[in-house]
Amino acid sequence: MIQLIRGFKDILPEEVELWQHIEKTARSLFEDFGFKEIRIPILEHAELFARSIGEDTDIVEKEMYTFPDGKRGLITLRPEATASVVRAYIQHSLYAKDPIQKFYTIGPMFRRERPQKGRYRQFYQINAEVFGIDSPLIDAQLIFMLVTFFSRLSVTEIETHINSLGCHKCRRDFKDALSIFLSAASEKLCADCKRRSQRNPLRVLDCKVPSCKEAMAEAPSILDYLCDECSIHFNGVKNVLEKFNIPFVIDSLLVRGLDYYTRTTFEIQTSSLGTQNAIAGGGRYDTLVKTLGGPAQPAIGFAIGFDRLVEITDLKSADLGQKPDIFLAALGEKSMSIVFEWFCAFCVDGIKAELDLNGRSLKSQMKRADRLGAEYVLIVGEKELEEGSAILRNMNTKEQAAIPIDDIVERIKKELSQKD
Repeated sequence: MIQLIRGFKDILPEEVELWQHIEKTARSLFEDFGFKEIRIPILEHAELFARSIGEDTDIVEKEMYTFPDGKRGLITLRPEATASVVRAYIQHSLYAKDPIQKFYTIGPMFRRERPQKGRYRQFYQINAEVFGIDSPLIDAQLIFMLVTFFSRLSVTEIETHINSLGCHKCRRDFKDALSIFLSAASEKLCADCKRRSQRNPLRVLDCKVPSCKEAMAEAPSILDYLCDECSIHFNGVKNVLEKFNIPFVIDSLLVRGLDYYTRTTFEIQTSSLGTQNAIAGGGRYDTLVKTLGGPAQPAIGFAIGFDRLVEITDLKSADLGQKPDIFLAALGEKSMSIVFEWFCAFCVDGIKAELDLNGRSLKSQMKRADRLGAEYVLIVGEKELEEGSAILRNMNTKEQAAIPIDDIVERIKKELSQKD
């Protein structure tokens, strides 16, 4: 028997209903805030991610699915969505119509990393991206959207972490101070961090190796090196969050795993997932549009880990399942022919219906109707057809009554609307 590749998963119908509910909640909330959906390809040129994410990141160095595509060079299964959205923003000159654009996207990403609970090689993200706004108000608004989103999904044990990575001016002095600190702590660093400390010391702050995390506990804070402009911006974000009564933790070690971030970075963390505690994160990437060949436009966004979110929400698939409004129990070939027409008419009219096409006994059909959670069962046999009626049974109250079969679709629709 051929089985799944390790690190991938099937999302079965029972779970899909929860996923669909989460997607519907995201679409509704984001569109209320003025976001529009964008759909981006799964494959991109590898250079896009190397230039945007950073060549010294774990993603580019170890985790991307990259392979040659003939004379077109190297292509990559997207490991994240932001770079692709920025590429689309530039390629299609979306800034020309209006530099302020707000997008969201939902879909799979791919990383060749060690599979573990809630962490897959094909994983899913919900992303939101904003272009053309440099005000700290939009930073706080995105965090407010995230907190609201999780509240609507009954995710309660969360904590908001924020930091500022400053701009290229204030980061220069911070990198110098950090490099001096890393030189003194080099014996405690893993091999990757020893190498990165020479080329990109900020990457060391994001290392998850316990010895590195312990070593970085006393590292200098970027917040002590912010220029006046970046400090004012960060204070603006904090002030709005306080006004919205959103508790937050200032986390000076929060740099996220991608090189393109500037100024505000943030994560939504939970105590429900152990060490892999981040379920959403993002921040500003004010230089990325220009880096990838577009105009200088500020930008900010976030990503939500769909797979992890499914694990911690209090919502259950069983509570969201699509149960039939009515189950049609046809007894005999003549009845089946007529009931099949009704069944199709019900479905076309938006009534969720089920019909047993195998001609089983009434007892077996009633058991299946009960198992599916149908609210009503319509029983039709040759006797009922001769009498010009059918038996409608309420599966909750167990009451049943004969109803005329002429114009039966409209009669059932009326019955169901009265129930609502």
